[in-house]
Amino acid sequence: MTITEVSEKYDLTQDTLRYYERIGLIPHVNRNKSGIRDYTEEDCRWVEFIKCMRNAGLPIEVLIEYVGLFQQGDTTIEARKELFIEQRKQLISKMADMQKTLERLNYKIAVYEQAVIPKEKELKRSED
Repeated sequence: MTITEVSEKYDLTQDTLRYYERIGLIPHVNRNKSGIRDYTEEDCRWVEFIKCMRNAGLPIEVLIEYVGLFQQGDTTIEARKELFIEQRKQLISKMADMQKTLERLNYKIAVYEQAVIPKEKELKRSED
């Protein structure tokens, strides 16, 4: 696949894909005779994985560390697992914080619906 096709498929800019490759998040992408990137299915799996992890909030530095460990082979399996366990703990904490924020927003919306909106309607009626 070309960089344009990968960009469209994963909704990432071409600049982002080039950046991910340059910093080592996506292992080396082969190029065709014309020098155009030619993404394989394996490359696309890396793109999908990185996008998923970034969407969950994992830092680029952690992902670079993971890719480096992955490239070292099976001797790093335990280290990779520990890295993911730590990131999972952090994600659970973030989700709990987000849940609290959601509950607070729901409360504020309910306050507006119960108090402010009826008063606005009352004021509007008195203006008529």
